[in-house]
Amino acid sequence: MLKLSPKARWNLSRIIPFGVIWGVVGIVFIISDVLAIGSGPVPEGAIKPDLDVFLFASFSVMVSGLLVGVLEVLFVNQWFSKASLVKTIAYKFLLYLFLFTILISILYPIAASIELEVPVTDPAVWEKFRLFWSGQALWSTALQLTFSLLLSLLYASIRENLGYSVLAHFFTGKYHTPKEEERIFMFLDMKSSTRIAESLGHLRYFDFLQRYYDDLANAIIQSEGEVYQYVGDEIVLTWPLAKGIADHNCIHCFFAMKRALVRKAAKYDKKFGHIPEFKAGIHLGAVTAGEVGALKKEIVFTGDVLNTAARIQGLCRPTQEELLISQEVKDAVSDLSGFYFTLLDSIHLEGKQLPVTVYGVREVSISEVQLTG
Repeated sequence: MLKLSPKARWNLSRIIPFGVIWGVVGIVFIISDVLAIGSGPVPEGAIKPDLDVFLFASFSVMVSGLLVGVLEVLFVNQWFSKASLVKTIAYKFLLYLFLFTILISILYPIAASIELEVPVTDPAVWEKFRLFWSGQALWSTALQLTFSLLLSLLYASIRENLGYSVLAHFFTGKYHTPKEEERIFMFLDMKSSTRIAESLGHLRYFDFLQRYYDDLANAIIQSEGEVYQYVGDEIVLTWPLAKGIADHNCIHCFFAMKRALVRKAAKYDKKFGHIPEFKAGIHLGAVTAGEVGALKKEIVFTGDVLNTAARIQGLCRPTQEELLISQEVKDAVSDLSGFYFTLLDSIHLEGKQLPVTVYGVREVSISEVQLTG
């Protein structure tokens, strides 16, 4: 059985809603056309949606939505990421005008041949197709496609701002009432961020941060992590317990992010004169999750786990460690091969009565594995 990578599943979760939105909107428009036409004559160039045409049209619209989703997720957003809003709108308008013209030119003759029950090469099909471009059916189709596009892009924009899991939880109402969950939290903090910000100035530092976040994103996706919060240069990541310990995701995520920045080090140095580095602390335990807010709703997690994870991360500087984890995280990881763990003495964290046992973590390199193999 084919097993998709976390990145593939992530992309599918972003593409499939386009197909669903387009399919639903298409069905609504088709039904409204049927009700509007009734038993009267079909407008010039329009296709009367009998059952066969209805099924073909519904399927075609859904596939068209999926195609738009593939373009948006995998290509268009990257192509226009640096363009201004006005240019982005103009470029997308031209792109989708071209795409929709191609789709109509392919799908309309097939639908007409189904309605007329003749081969697609029959002259009657192409005469109907010619009339379509000069009749009101063209404007009805254009309205449907435009509405579907705008609705799917609006959904994608909201999802990108809120996060997929947060949006899904709002729709399903999972956290309308508070729930207790076992979760892993990683607090990730950039080293020397104040010095870098003073050196670059506000605008260039913002660009630096955006590049930093973008370059860490793939590692977070591959480890199935969720961004809980961006707080300045600090990122708070979280995993449901099972996902976080599966394949050591919560620990591998740190080193995957580190490798991502190492690969881009020369580009950072050339553009900004600084190479970002970070330190992190990881802890797990029970938290309460729920929706809060009056003027703006958010899903928040509360509990001692977050405070402890933040305190553990704060120990990285005095201990000269890049990654620190709690005893609870180490105990939850079933296979410890691939990592070196350095036990630190039990430490009294600020605000906690009982000491916390903390480990520094280092990844075993491939050469070290070969030497010991």
